[in-house]
Amino acid sequence: MQNAYSNKLNDLRFDQIIDANLDRAREGLRVLEDWARFGLGREDFVKQIKNYRQLLGKHHLYIYKKSRNYTNDKCTGLSHPEQFNRSTFNEIISTNAARIQEALRVIEEFAKNKNKELSALASKIRYEIYLLELDLLDSTSNKELKEILFKTNLYSITHENKLLIKKIEEILEGGVKMIQHRFKNGNDLDNLKKAKIIKELCHQNDALFIVNDRADIALAVDADGVHLGQKDLCISSARKILGYSKLIGISANNESDIKKAIKDGCDYLGVGPVYASNTKQNKIPLGLKEIQRITKDISIPWFAIGGIKYENLADLKSNGVNKVAIVSELMDAENPKEKAIMILKELSNEN
Repeated sequence: MQNAYSNKLNDLRFDQIIDANLDRAREGLRVLEDWARFGLGREDFVKQIKNYRQLLGKHHLYIYKKSRNYTNDKCTGLSHPEQFNRSTFNEIISTNAARIQEALRVIEEFAKNKNKELSALASKIRYEIYLLELDLLDSTSNKELKEILFKTNLYSITHENKLLIKKIEEILEGGVKMIQHRFKNGNDLDNLKKAKIIKELCHQNDALFIVNDRADIALAVDADGVHLGQKDLCISSARKILGYSKLIGISANNESDIKKAIKDGCDYLGVGPVYASNTKQNKIPLGLKEIQRITKDISIPWFAIGGIKYENLADLKSNGVNKVAIVSELMDAENPKEKAIMILKELSNEN
């Protein structure tokens, strides 16, 4: 009789521990879910986290809830000073991820003999939370880059030039906050060295540095992102290389490619060519009417590109285009700094 009574007490204690930690895990998951939803706008993360909550909720049985007040918890209300020092999004994410992992570990141990299915589920979700935490942290870093991206109206793209570094320095001095380094020639070692120099210049000027085509070089120099064409690496593969902390831009010139790029998770688009361009001589200009048509439903930042010069900015603006990507007009200018200042003033409606 004594053993039966003792076993019953242990069962109630186990149930109470499982109940408390199911609450902790689900509460922590809700914090991460709301950040993914409202802070990041990431539907994929929201679905993943919501699924975890539902699975744990399904296993939050009545017998666990019934045991909730079985023993008097004298530690209720205990806190630690560090609980009040979470001032950044990253600290909130990591703290709640740890809360979930710890709670799931407790559930895993105490449910082993009574509910093997719940124990296995807790173990599975716990390991997946380790990766989810990194993805959320990366996406939060990406959000900070996006804030610069949203404010950027002038996107400068390089081409081969003997005075490349000097030109970029002057463009940055002119106030440009986004540079894409495009290189088609040279060996990887030389291109890597140049990319490192340009990256440092960009960061000294609080500007974004994007590498054209090459996700490997973007990763090697810790660039802010990569810009891909329709025949380059796919977005999912680029994400595997760069993670969610970096920006991925896509070139597109039709509705189908635009919709696919957005669905696949790109951060911004380059749409064109608007006019005839020396950079893309084999591409037929779309014209402003077509640009208007294919961009009318775009919800992410996009830059008009192709043959854009200071002289046609007013026409672009009158047709609703406020973000432009420019190559030759800046790179070939005698005074890139002065040209950048003029273009930025025109784009911001300053006289």
